[in-house]
Amino acid sequence: MFDFTPDPDAPKSALYAALNEAADALTRDESDSVANMANVAALMGEFLSDTNWVGFYRMVDGELVLGPFVGRPACIRIPVGVGVCGAAAKGETQLVEDVHAFPGHIACDARSRSELVVPIKRDGEVIAVIDLDSPSLARFDEEDRAGIEELAAILSDRI
Repeated sequence: MFDFTPDPDAPKSALYAALNEAADALTRDESDSVANMANVAALMGEFLSDTNWVGFYRMVDGELVLGPFVGRPACIRIPVGVGVCGAAAKGETQLVEDVHAFPGHIACDARSRSELVVPIKRDGEVIAVIDLDSPSLARFDEEDRAGIEELAAILSDRI
């Protein structure tokens, strides 16, 4: 049994180090991708404050399909190139301070105001994205980007 409890007073860099260490421990010896995404979504929900949706979209037959997440019900399918997740599916992290200013933003949850979406790549191909939404403007910054990009690298051969 694992008990990963974030320190609410830790600096952001330490928080991401602990999150990624926990994600590594939970997924290292498990081959089931859904189980790994589910546990990591739960970890992100515990570790990342001021978020209203955290989870995964998987690349299936050339489009993003909803994966494990923590939050309200979400859009099930997102075409590549559409919205923030679809833009990230092209291979580049999307750090959006105000989703309402993002052309083509898909509003699955009207409360979301900022978003960070990081592609997970295997052999240079996007296999999934990690999606973080917040009800606050400009919730995510470069430290968040770096921490979630490290998480994506850990998961690249585990999902």
